[in-house]
Amino acid sequence: MGGAVAKQNLPKALMPEKKLEIKIVEAMQQRESRGTSIKSFNSIILKFPKIDTSLRKCKATFQQFDEDANGMIDRQELKNCFRELKINFTEEEVSDLFEACDISDEMGMKFSEFIVLLCLVYLLKQDSTGLHVKSRMGLPDLESTFETLVEAFVFLDKNHDGHVSRREMVEAINETTSGGRSSGRIAMRRFEEMDWDKNGMVNFKEFLFAFTRWVGIDNDDEEGDDVAQNN
Repeated sequence: MGGAVAKQNLPKALMPEKKLEIKIVEAMQQRESRGTSIKSFNSIILKFPKIDTSLRKCKATFQQFDEDANGMIDRQELKNCFRELKINFTEEEVSDLFEACDISDEMGMKFSEFIVLLCLVYLLKQDSTGLHVKSRMGLPDLESTFETLVEAFVFLDKNHDGHVSRREMVEAINETTSGGRSSGRIAMRRFEEMDWDKNGMVNFKEFLFAFTRWVGIDNDDEEGDDVAQNN
């Protein structure tokens, strides 16, 4: 993955994290080999309210492991979370995931970042070629929602290379609409919202961060910051 933007100008989570990125791409490619039940981009949009409701139920889990109640989960709290949920990752893997999802570089994950991390864990644990196939998240109610997010990405990634390109995004939108100028603009706007490093390719992590904004989860983080500053 390239990109013309200088590294220092990129969100921290989108700087090259080769080992984790390779694992995510490989796990996604393996998942993509099984196909998806999603047939249109509109069907993804129609799922937004149900996904939003499901993800917000994870707030209690987030607060449970935010032991100092500062609105963020730090490294030690994340380790405690993984141990409690029986997520069997190595310390290096936990650290890599933390670095990848702490996009605000505050040494702690906000709620939306925590959701993205759990969904990445869900994808990685399905990789039957790795060590995670027998791991369990301890969050059965959320796993169906995470599967929907995985299926949405599989639908968008037409060539199953683990990334979504501009062309694939336009194709996905055009399958739902008449393919006119307005649909092209919609596709480009959605793609730009996902492509944070402006390299013309969207990985699953970028897709997830965009998705939390689309359904409004990111707004919860901003409101929480405002409350903390006013107290």
